[in-house]
Amino acid sequence: MPHSTQAARRLPQGELIAMLAFLFATVAFSIDAMLPALPQIATELTPDDVNRAQLILTSFVAGMGVGTLFAGPISDALGRKRAMGIGFSVYLVGAIAALFVNSLTPLLVARFVQGLGAAGPRIVGTALVRDLYQGREMARITSFIMTVFMIVPALAPSIGQGFIWLGGWHAVFGGFVLFALIGWLWFSLRQAETLPPEARRPLRPRALAQGAREVLSDRQVLLCTLVMSLGFGQMFALLSSAQQLFGETYGKGAQFPLWFAALALLAASGTVFNARLVMRLGMRRIARGAYAMQVGMSGLFLLTLWTGVLPEGLRFPAFFLWAVSVFTMAGLTFGNLNALAMQGMGHLAGMTASVTASVSTLAAVLIAAPVGLAYDGTAEPVAVATLVCSALAWVIMHWLSGAPPAPRAPASAG
Repeated sequence: MPHSTQAARRLPQGELIAMLAFLFATVAFSIDAMLPALPQIATELTPDDVNRAQLILTSFVAGMGVGTLFAGPISDALGRKRAMGIGFSVYLVGAIAALFVNSLTPLLVARFVQGLGAAGPRIVGTALVRDLYQGREMARITSFIMTVFMIVPALAPSIGQGFIWLGGWHAVFGGFVLFALIGWLWFSLRQAETLPPEARRPLRPRALAQGAREVLSDRQVLLCTLVMSLGFGQMFALLSSAQQLFGETYGKGAQFPLWFAALALLAASGTVFNARLVMRLGMRRIARGAYAMQVGMSGLFLLTLWTGVLPEGLRFPAFFLWAVSVFTMAGLTFGNLNALAMQGMGHLAGMTASVTASVSTLAAVLIAAPVGLAYDGTAEPVAVATLVCSALAWVIMHWLSGAPPAPRAPASAG
């Protein structure tokens, strides 16, 4: 499809932001709506080791990490719309299969398949934004998308709880099927193709290897990917233990969906702040400051845990404030890091999105899984992990500040 046709059929920016936020939220909804179901799944499927129920989340994220490695090249070869359709099809296979399983191992397999498919909306959406925007404007649009996106994780646990009331934990997967069908239809009916045939890269192993080498040889892409790995790892570690921390550690299990909604909405301030100030302060400066802030917050929170200085009535508010800071940090960093990684990689937008997302997601699983399984009834394991990851990310951001600018893409690139 010619570029002139694309320009004529471009969606209004408001609808584009809302649609992409919905598509990106496929991942968040698939994780957060499961949180209220974990106690019931633990009791029914793994009563001898309830921490293993967290693998329901980990297996999904692992599948997503593997899927992102292929979603970008498929998107660059077949176009954004066909790649999105493939992703949603695989996602629906996993979600429908999970409706009928009654033991942990098959459920983990179904969740892995679901994660494979969820990579489609995640990666194709990122590449689509890169098709339409560049640099700080891309970061600004991404921040707007993430602001709208935050509505879904805020509501997801409550929606998941509603499905559980209707039909037990299996019914949550019916919600996933419905969510995917809505997103797929919206995208198919309203969004025009943004990658014309002449700009596509054929799915040839040699070409893919060449593209992967080009992406991995870029210093800025590598540093951004490493920082995203640390950021996503600490956030997912907290997310994996969130239901246990709220319910068991601090006795807020009955109100968990409401507390999680408040957490998500408060954390959305990070994306609002980033959208307003990224054009003036720059992507590197905001991300570096966010990790410095988190080092301080996690250090203070750990001091309160180790010294026991806080009275009983202030312990949950301190934990909640710290948890908000972790998710706020995500809004201040991920959009900027994605935009930095994609700079100058327009001719390999899908491949770059795949490599950065796949490596950071799989690395996050390696960080989050042992932290979640180390849950001991306190917030200490996840707080230590957050402090260490944020400190390392802050150091790497200083290296990134010295990275040479990525070369501009050739005019004929897709």
